[in-house]
Amino acid sequence: MIIREIDALWAADKFINYFERFNTIEDYIRVTKEAAVNERGKSIVSLKDEFFNEDIHPEDMDFEVRFVGERFQQSVPQAYYHELLTATSSAVIEKNIPGRELRWIVYEKNTKKICGFIRFGSPTINSKPRNEWLGQPANLSLLNRHACMGFAIVPSQPFGYNYLGGKLLALMCVSHFAREHLNDVFDKDIGWFETTSLYGSTTSASQYDGLKPFIRYKGLTDSKFPLLLHDKVFHELHNRFTYWNNNTPVTPSYVSSKKMKRQTKMIAWTKKSLKEHGMDDKLEEFNVVIKNAFGLTQRKRSYTSDYGYGNVREVLRGEQDKLIRGQNWDKFYLDNIISWWKRKAGKRYEKLKQEGRFRTEVELWTEDDNIQIIR
Repeated sequence: MIIREIDALWAADKFINYFERFNTIEDYIRVTKEAAVNERGKSIVSLKDEFFNEDIHPEDMDFEVRFVGERFQQSVPQAYYHELLTATSSAVIEKNIPGRELRWIVYEKNTKKICGFIRFGSPTINSKPRNEWLGQPANLSLLNRHACMGFAIVPSQPFGYNYLGGKLLALMCVSHFAREHLNDVFDKDIGWFETTSLYGSTTSASQYDGLKPFIRYKGLTDSKFPLLLHDKVFHELHNRFTYWNNNTPVTPSYVSSKKMKRQTKMIAWTKKSLKEHGMDDKLEEFNVVIKNAFGLTQRKRSYTSDYGYGNVREVLRGEQDKLIRGQNWDKFYLDNIISWWKRKAGKRYEKLKQEGRFRTEVELWTEDDNIQIIR
């Protein structure tokens, strides 16, 4: 589609004005996150008392999981979960993801305070590290039967900083407790867990590092993820492009990764229109800004777990039918996993206390907070 010269100029400036503000991925995360929080108002400040900020040795802690959604007894409402997670996570939280999902809030039992959030879902269709490990593209039927993905594994702060809270949540994801509940909710036979780091190669480490034999690094994803427009700007552009496209959405509503595909097509139509109208200077400016925006994104670090099974690769390749317990099976029971974490977290806690770096202030996203995004 070729749009009018005046419309191409308007669209180009919308993209340029949005993306030229960002010099680093942290700039982008902060701006988009603050916009999302501002849309929800300042009510999140009143939530501070919900979050863990106690001075307790990890050996004296105990944990419980509360399920989210009406289908579970004594569950947490979806809206409450989303508000709490929005106040905590550096990333902008999507309310819905494709496929089935299971959401948890993790509490410390003694204080009844929130330590973090977990959201499981269906695995991504394609993954370079997975394909290389399997030696072939995954059989989607087998993958959907036996695999799940961690989409949100977010510790509250300062629990995450003081106690390696992100590692605790990641370990809970790969416990037999998690696997059994995933099997019940999804009606599957889970034996494979995947997740990716939030910041890609922006940092040299991740909360998922140092967790062998429970979780292992599998490599970098193949493609960079483009910076996505925040909802307000995105909808303003898409509504206009829909109008120019004979009141037809840029892509059908049923496609996967709908927002990314619509943004990609709007960028392509803008480029083509600028070129068609001979607007060379604006086209050059537009191309530079879009190239820089893509350059800020990183390939994701991929991490996996086999839940202690010894033949997951063979099952996912279709060479064997039944998952078989491996030598590390017993280590994946939740009590054993938490005991393993307590030893690590205890060393962290004692070191911070000794050095005077132990934190007690709850960190939530508000309009005024200057949160340390990349830790």
